[in-house]
Amino acid sequence: MSTSKHAPLGFGLMRLPQAGEGIDVEQTARMVDAFLAAGFTYFDTAYVYNGSEEAARKALVERHPRESYTLATKLNARVAKDAADARSQLDQSLARTGAGYFDYYLLHALQDSNVRSYDAWGLWDFVKEQKAAGRIRHYGFSFHGTPALLDRLLTEHPDVDFVQLQINYADWENPEVTSGENYAVARRHGKQVVIMEPVKGGSLADPPQAVKELFDAARPGASYASWALRFAASLDGVLAVLSGMSNTAQMEDNLATFTGFAPMDEADRAVIARAQQVLARSAAIPCTGCGYCVEGCPQQIFIPKVFAAANRQLAQNDPEKAKKAYAEATDGRGRASDCIGCGQCEGACPQHLPVIEWLRKCAEILE
Repeated sequence: MSTSKHAPLGFGLMRLPQAGEGIDVEQTARMVDAFLAAGFTYFDTAYVYNGSEEAARKALVERHPRESYTLATKLNARVAKDAADARSQLDQSLARTGAGYFDYYLLHALQDSNVRSYDAWGLWDFVKEQKAAGRIRHYGFSFHGTPALLDRLLTEHPDVDFVQLQINYADWENPEVTSGENYAVARRHGKQVVIMEPVKGGSLADPPQAVKELFDAARPGASYASWALRFAASLDGVLAVLSGMSNTAQMEDNLATFTGFAPMDEADRAVIARAQQVLARSAAIPCTGCGYCVEGCPQQIFIPKVFAAANRQLAQNDPEKAKKAYAEATDGRGRASDCIGCGQCEGACPQHLPVIEWLRKCAEILE
């Protein structure tokens, strides 16, 4: 694998456009076509992204030559019953996508709370065997843990081809996410980095007003998402910067950012430093909307949507919109006050958020 001086855009297939209860495959296909036509090739999905692998088959695999793109997917031990069940995910992913092989295959969302499953079930050996068999071309892992754990894993598995890390300017010095420290560990081990959450679940596309004013003054007309993407793509050793695009407008904006890419200069970095100071004072719940907490919630609380509603009040001081968004988030589902404190959400959260505590706060301000 080679590293270009400036990282290419990757199409993250986690937040695809929706039509009714499912994915809008027609719009996704148009986005795929535009992405490939612009010269970009990296697509990222996962076994646990609901409907995403099938959408990749319909919008990408069945419509374009296999050599014209690279496809990544992931094995998630958290949703497996045992080692055999975990290993079966590769067969299922190959069947769902029809891709024949995966260019990049990842052990998914490793962190201190789940790494034992990957070790005990022999999944490191499994992916190496699958690479030798030609079913995957490169193997790596996505990571949401501490720098110490990342250092241990890369020391124990020096043949890892790449690491996928959450990196964005808001989390660069966040003590819970440790973006900057994890990036430094990966590079110290000589590993290429795939960047996920560069726009932090979309929140950096609509940052607080004070941040918008900073960006508007520095680069009038530039989208707020472009600042986040350029921050990530200006780092060294980056294989791809994943953007979970949900409509054609987002695709067009991201393609504009990466076509004729302009890396950040000292003036841009100074603006980012001021934006980081603003965000450090923000009252917003730092949820990226990944949804990993939702499936196992016994009270059926749609936690990311509840948090997004609360942020309308906490970060934007708009209680009317907050109440309206909360009514939509809880329509036919659990309310924040229904939380029983079982903790499954906190075990699943890659941001390591005190979800139970935040749900109590949401109940206070929204109910």
